[in-house]
Amino acid sequence: MEPEHRRALLVDAFTDAPFAGNAAGVVPNADGLADDQMQAVADELAVSETAFFAETDAADRRVRYFTPTTEVDLCGHATIASHAHLLDDGVIDPGTHTLETNVGVLDIDVEADGTVWMTQNDPEIREVDLGYERVADALGIDHAALEDVGADFPLAVASTGLPFLVVPVNFLEHVSAMDPDHRKIEAISEDVDAAGIYAFTFDALEADSTLHGRMFAPAAGVPEDPVTGTASGACGAYLREYRAFDGDFPDEMRFEQGHFVDRPGYVRVRIGETVRVGGRAVPALDGELRVPEPDGDDEIIEA
Repeated sequence: MEPEHRRALLVDAFTDAPFAGNAAGVVPNADGLADDQMQAVADELAVSETAFFAETDAADRRVRYFTPTTEVDLCGHATIASHAHLLDDGVIDPGTHTLETNVGVLDIDVEADGTVWMTQNDPEIREVDLGYERVADALGIDHAALEDVGADFPLAVASTGLPFLVVPVNFLEHVSAMDPDHRKIEAISEDVDAAGIYAFTFDALEADSTLHGRMFAPAAGVPEDPVTGTASGACGAYLREYRAFDGDFPDEMRFEQGHFVDRPGYVRVRIGETVRVGGRAVPALDGELRVPEPDGDDEIIEA
């Protein structure tokens, strides 16, 4: 029997330039693929998340997201990347599209210029009882960098579909100097029931940016994610919860991320009646993968 092949792409999200931002795998037609086949493809593509699309009666399309090691319920950058590709490929037109995910049906708004907006779930925020010394030790920085801002911005788990431990840091020099201990980050993430840690500082690189963030999720097989849509939405909701700005909350924020792993990108974040994250994306690779047989077959995927 001839081996099965499926189209697969690498699309860089939250950037206008290839080989920047966050690369996502996209499999536009995953109908009929078993879980272990999707996991094997995601492992072969070796990016933080790969989005697998299938037909559904519940929405315009169904998506599942896999890291190289496990399935995750939601992924912002892969959603942005995949819908930018679908627009470029002529599969969809500008407008609002519905997407069935493991956390429910979400609205995806696609603009004519290629900007994609993802509406996330209603935010949930809970403070956690963690010592600054433990968190700072896991991140490889001095705990004073966290205590300086802790009075106004506590350690909290924020979720708009996927939970992250939000860790405010005083200055960019400490964010850039992070030397994370992935084993310790995994333990903290497990203790607070979070997918990973999103550390941020208002001391951003660019004047137009609201903050600079870094995200570590080793428990999900992602040691450091270059640019993270779901964590950006969660952090935006956190900022509103703790009244981060004098006066009115901004209509739109710009989060920069990825510069310290040579993948700079920018997430647009809008926190209103709903939480929305947006950005552009560009393809970097378009080809076919040979899909392994299901049920534990050891055959290696060949690009």
